[in-house]
Amino acid sequence: MTDLDTRAAGRRGALRRAAPALLGYAAVRALGLLALALWSAARGKSAYTLLTARWDSLWYTGVAELGYGYEVRLPDGDVHSNLAFFPLLPWLERLGAAVGPLSYADAGFVVSLLASLAAAWGIFAVAEHVYDRRVGLCAVLLWAVLPVGVVQSMAYSESLFTALAAWSLYAVLTGRWVTAGTLAALAGLTRPVGLAVTAAVWAAAFARDRSRAGADGAHGPPSAPGEGARRVLGMLLAPLGAAGYVLWVGHRTGGGPLGYLDVQAGWRNGFDGGAAFARFVAEKFTSFPAALAGAALVVGVALLVRLYVAGVRQRQPLALLVYTGIVVLLALCASSYFGSKPRLLLPAFPLLLPLARALARARTSRAAAVVCGVAVAAAVYGAFWLNGSGPP
Repeated sequence: MTDLDTRAAGRRGALRRAAPALLGYAAVRALGLLALALWSAARGKSAYTLLTARWDSLWYTGVAELGYGYEVRLPDGDVHSNLAFFPLLPWLERLGAAVGPLSYADAGFVVSLLASLAAAWGIFAVAEHVYDRRVGLCAVLLWAVLPVGVVQSMAYSESLFTALAAWSLYAVLTGRWVTAGTLAALAGLTRPVGLAVTAAVWAAAFARDRSRAGADGAHGPPSAPGEGARRVLGMLLAPLGAAGYVLWVGHRTGGGPLGYLDVQAGWRNGFDGGAAFARFVAEKFTSFPAALAGAALVVGVALLVRLYVAGVRQRQPLALLVYTGIVVLLALCASSYFGSKPRLLLPAFPLLLPLARALARARTSRAAAVVCGVAVAAAVYGAFWLNGSGPP
């Protein structure tokens, strides 16, 4: 067999191993979309409009159609500029509309559907590599049944970003440094949290270099010929996407390297170390039944911390810990709209690995019952959520 034949056979084998996870993921998402369609019809709304033409979806299609430069000035003085939205999803929407009969919104929906499957496969690949195939299956199903999992099917950038991040992390774990850097650069063109993928690539690369040098200066595990150069190239590629867009925004607005922060400030987005979120939670305890929501938020944050600590204790690879830590930190410590925080945590899939390990140890019948029950609850909640306040 030639090298091409070997690689093709390897990809087919990887797809066969992931097939049960992908089919399970597709089934959960189909259930969620069915619940959304039925709930929306009962309320006289269009489920497809909720998925493709509300909230941030409108901003992304606006960039795809008209380009950058559009802004809305609010009575309170805030300026909502479409420069806040990173360009990869709008580029793909524009491409989809150019090569077929799709509208920009249609293209965004298709991109998200395909990206969500790619993300599920990437999550499976990471979990299988770190643990085993059964844990990979459980990790994908847990990601699918998250309460805000319906966002994975929206014309938003969460699915696209998670796919790029997961496969970049997999490339890091398997020593494919140029691939890891390239995917990290694309993730950096998708969302501001692309910083987390770049940091993961850099942390793993530095750790690999130190492991080769050894604590006493002796040489550690041997590396493949040229690995050092590929590792450096991957590190150089990783930040290019985010850095390039941020610098371009600064040049366009005249704000210099920090111009993007000014754009985010117009949306009242910023990093305040979690002070605004803490005040938001504290205010819930000033009345009843709002105090119940405050207690739920405290429990939710405590659960996130516990899952992260569990990942540390289970010796997850450094790249996963760095990536997850930054995603969680940026989600919880930003002063953005608080209702968006659950969806901002969607890309932090390594948090699910401790739960996936526990689920994988359960009997198949019990694990299936748990997943099915949670999937139904998540489908109902997703339908209720999008027909109510929904994501911002």
